[in-house]
Amino acid sequence: MNFTPEIAAIRFGYGLSPHHAPPESVAAMVATLAAPDAMAQAWPIGSIDELYPEFQYLSDLKKAERNGDPDAKQKYRDWRAKDRARHAEMLRATVARALDAPDPLRERLTRFWADHFTVRGKGVSRLSVQRFVQDAIRPNLSVPFAEMLKAAVTHPLMMIYLDQDKSIGPGSAVAARNAEKGRRRGLNENLAREVLELHTLGVGGAYTQQDVRQLAELLAGMTLDLRKGVRFEPKRGEPGAEDVLGESYGGQKPQLSDIHAALEDIATHPDTAAHIARKLAVHFVSDTPPPALVEALRARFAETGGDLGAVTAAMLEHPEAWGPLAKTKQPYDFLTSGYRALGVSGAQLARLNLSKTRKALLRPMTLMGQPWETPNGPDGWPEDTAHWLTPQGLAVRINWAMTAGRSKEIELPDPRELVRTALGSQAGPRLEFAAQAAESRAEGVALILASPAFQRR
Repeated sequence: MNFTPEIAAIRFGYGLSPHHAPPESVAAMVATLAAPDAMAQAWPIGSIDELYPEFQYLSDLKKAERNGDPDAKQKYRDWRAKDRARHAEMLRATVARALDAPDPLRERLTRFWADHFTVRGKGVSRLSVQRFVQDAIRPNLSVPFAEMLKAAVTHPLMMIYLDQDKSIGPGSAVAARNAEKGRRRGLNENLAREVLELHTLGVGGAYTQQDVRQLAELLAGMTLDLRKGVRFEPKRGEPGAEDVLGESYGGQKPQLSDIHAALEDIATHPDTAAHIARKLAVHFVSDTPPPALVEALRARFAETGGDLGAVTAAMLEHPEAWGPLAKTKQPYDFLTSGYRALGVSGAQLARLNLSKTRKALLRPMTLMGQPWETPNGPDGWPEDTAHWLTPQGLAVRINWAMTAGRSKEIELPDPRELVRTALGSQAGPRLEFAAQAAESRAEGVALILASPAFQRR
């Protein structure tokens, strides 16, 4: 199979749009990744760094409450309301980028890697997941995988999610001091295990429990002060060298550079190349991807030391990447591609208040089985069709298709035009006939958005 503009837009983007022409070529798609990030500039999402003064403020509020300040609780509630509003704004910005991008390959890659490095916020950072994506994922889509790995593993949200901030080397000075005081907190292996099992070598990779333990000890000096950010405390680290996957790292005094060195080696391990190659092929092409495509991605990863831009190019250049649409859109993809097909712009989305954002985005995603930013575990969202196209999930999609056009913010297109602008030649003659024969615009739009063809990418 060869490059097809419609498949390029649907499989590697968020679908066709009446406002944007589909990609012209693989070279044009790859070039977009090297261009300035126009969508991030148009729809900014802040860094976690911006919240450190606010976390200090919340800490001060707690002290004030303990000291009897009668206004402290209300001030905390006010901050929570402000945080919820910002959370909705970040969701609108994320979707707006997908709607307005001429070629949203960067947006699809961002979602893929954000899911690969799944995090969930806790406590005051609960609504900050998109800040993690903005800091650790988006700037690293075309660099060596080691850079993205280091950025994700050492980000405050990842450390909070996997309890790295609570880990202490069992032979460290802090552990000895805790023992004297009767405290039991010690080494936490969560982050080390997920780095090897999910983020790099994959389940079945060539690592052992001993490798997990040694990597956890290497990571132990890394901790977090939410008022200041991530920091490395040698007194929490495990003294002595650690052996991970047959390589020795560190010495008597633990250092952050030892962690970086280990992550750089793990990032280019042969099993990492195989794991990443298969995940990319499964996510973008098929639940049972062509072996030749997986092998091409693995080889490009190995040849380039994990250069993600080169690996993405290898996927787009491979003929097996252009077969018939075979994946089922996840709820976020379905909603976003639906709004894009209807011609909704980022500016229209940005005008929604919190209540309308819930109605237009948060509630439908939850009903379809993909509540925003809340996957069940660090392995992210499932890929297989059977998980997403349940009777209940399909019923919700059909209901959304029937009601999406009732919003005052959306002007319903003519179904005879929509079937072409949304699906092109992927619609098929039966759907084209149904769109032409619909008794009303609303019925025709619903038929197209609820059709089996529109569920695939």
